Amino acid sequence: MPDLLLELLSEEIPARMQRRAGEDLAKLVGDRLAAAGLGTPKPTIYTTPRRLALALAGLPARQPDLSEEVKGPREGAPEAAINGFLKNAGLADLSGAELRDTSKGKTWFAVKSRAGRATADVLAEVLPGAIEALPWPKSMRWGTHTMRWVRPLHRILCLFDGAVVPIKVGHLTAADTTEGHRFMGGAPFAVNGHDDYVAKLSIACVRLAHEERRDAILADARKLAEAEQLKLVEDPGLAEEVAGLVEWPVVLLGGFEEEFLAVPREALSTAMRSHQKYFSLERHDGSLAPRFVVVANMVTQDGGATIVGGNERVIRARLADARFFWDQDRRTRLEARVTRLGDIVFHARLGTVADKVARMQKLARVIAPYVKADPELAARAALLAKADLVTEMVGEFPELQGVMGRYYARHDGEKPEICDAVADHYAPLGPSDRCPTAPVSVAVALADKLDTLIGFFGVGERPTGSKDPFALRRAALGVIRVIMENGLRLPLRKILVDAWLGYATFGEGVKGKDPADDLLDFFADRLKVHLREQGVRHDLVSAVFALGHEDDLIRLRARVDALAQLLQSEDGANLLTAYRRAANILRIEEKKDGRAYDGAVSDGALAQSEETALWQAIGKARPAAESALKAEDFAGACRALAQLRHPVDAFFDKVTVNADDPALRANRLNLLASIRGVLDRVADFSKLEG
Repeated sequence: MPDLLLELLSEEIPARMQRRAGEDLAKLVGDRLAAAGLGTPKPTIYTTPRRLALALAGLPARQPDLSEEVKGPREGAPEAAINGFLKNAGLADLSGAELRDTSKGKTWFAVKSRAGRATADVLAEVLPGAIEALPWPKSMRWGTHTMRWVRPLHRILCLFDGAVVPIKVGHLTAADTTEGHRFMGGAPFAVNGHDDYVAKLSIACVRLAHEERRDAILADARKLAEAEQLKLVEDPGLAEEVAGLVEWPVVLLGGFEEEFLAVPREALSTAMRSHQKYFSLERHDGSLAPRFVVVANMVTQDGGATIVGGNERVIRARLADARFFWDQDRRTRLEARVTRLGDIVFHARLGTVADKVARMQKLARVIAPYVKADPELAARAALLAKADLVTEMVGEFPELQGVMGRYYARHDGEKPEICDAVADHYAPLGPSDRCPTAPVSVAVALADKLDTLIGFFGVGERPTGSKDPFALRRAALGVIRVIMENGLRLPLRKILVDAWLGYATFGEGVKGKDPADDLLDFFADRLKVHLREQGVRHDLVSAVFALGHEDDLIRLRARVDALAQLLQSEDGANLLTAYRRAANILRIEEKKDGRAYDGAVSDGALAQSEETALWQAIGKARPAAESALKAEDFAGACRALAQLRHPVDAFFDKVTVNADDPALRANRLNLLASIRGVLDRVADFSKLEG
């Protein structure tokens, strides 16, 4: 079957945009071809700095012939309606139509057929729209052209079954020609299909597959390191980025003076990575080596010596800056820098960073006893946590905040727990980042995140849909992970109230309703996401949170696990069915009678043995469940509830709830309410699905 090959050749596309653009192009083209009846062939996507390419194998040569049934007017309809029907169906007269009986009387029907079009014609129609619809984060115009693209677009190659599809996009018309590497690729050349395209570009010094470039960079870097008896500092993110900067990667080794190693390795690595896209190397003892790997985009006659020399001159200047910052910053103690945080606005309605630090100190003291931290050490660490924001090093390399604070705190002679907390209080920064575990670090990390969350919720700056400009979802997930991975028993609502009180002195914008309950709901939503990734049903979390008094996440997780185990058993599944039946009956009857059935069950009104047995079973299960709940034995509480399964089944099998006798009926409805009440002590069963 024929293949499609599409290439868009442009100026250098930012590395961070390439992979997503390739996926977007494949989806846009695929959706349009599927809508045209041409199927959904698996795409092959190529991205390089200068090109997006898409190959689709196995497209049909033509669309399938289509036929659809057209419903017309009723028999005897006006002539204008009949003529409109005939025109729509492509018929000359009613001899090609069929009269059928319908609920509205006899009605005309016809089958409308349409021959499939050549796929090349469909491609010419749909591809320009797909290309123009690419959702670039940023785009530009150039020259006198009206079209927008991420960078100036120079050439389009489009072939179907080896023949050119002359699509027009802006000022460009597609052809069968492409170009190789900017410097080593030679003159433009024609191709006749996918395999020819890949082969000729390889000769023209272009490695099309992003993954191949990335893997080649890492493999060659490791070889160079091993030859020097060093190890590559693995950096998958940097490898992904550099693979998007070159079409023909050439991996080279450079070095710098040993004296620069007196600067903290994070500062050196960041200077090399952020500014120059260099890979760091380390010795086998784990210390940083005065060497680096740089990836060039071409082969040179001198084996890369000129490129290495130029990069070494550049990195010396960068590292000299880092050394200067390091030396200068250590002349001022961190504590002396705290007042300068008053010059940095945290948020217009939430004060400065100095204000935030003052709140963090108070909150860290509150949290400290719950995490077995020394309150004084926690408060001291909170005081110093943000001070490195006003250092020269962090001003140049913002990603080193916290990291440099630890070094400067050590230099100032602060206690190790304080130094570590300064570095760790931002963690975790993402789902794969480690959580702090040291008590002082945990106290300060929670104080920082909870202060941020309660403050932004208090002034109405909450995440909406896909927008979360202040990364509050990440902060909430960080709190959840710190609590759960450390097994912390925190009264979260009380701590949130204390955090809110910390804002009492800051402007009118943060006065008003305590947002703690709203924030707890937000935590519930985040916890559902977190647990769902671990295979836990979201409705179990909802059922436990709906009790309205659960803010201890460790206890909540234990409840959820016990509830899940109960529902996986036959007794639990049947109890859930019985609960729903009881709840439905109560809802209907309470609405009809205009009253709630939540009164006491009268022993004397129990007329049948099944209702007596059920009431006795509830009498045993309720105290057993209550005792287990008080001891936080949630599995034991669920086992107590499971004993109700057979008496409940027998009750619904043998007993008519809506008896003719009003007193008997009311007593039985109160009995159903007792079933609901005892089960709802463990979780709100009405929130459960399935």
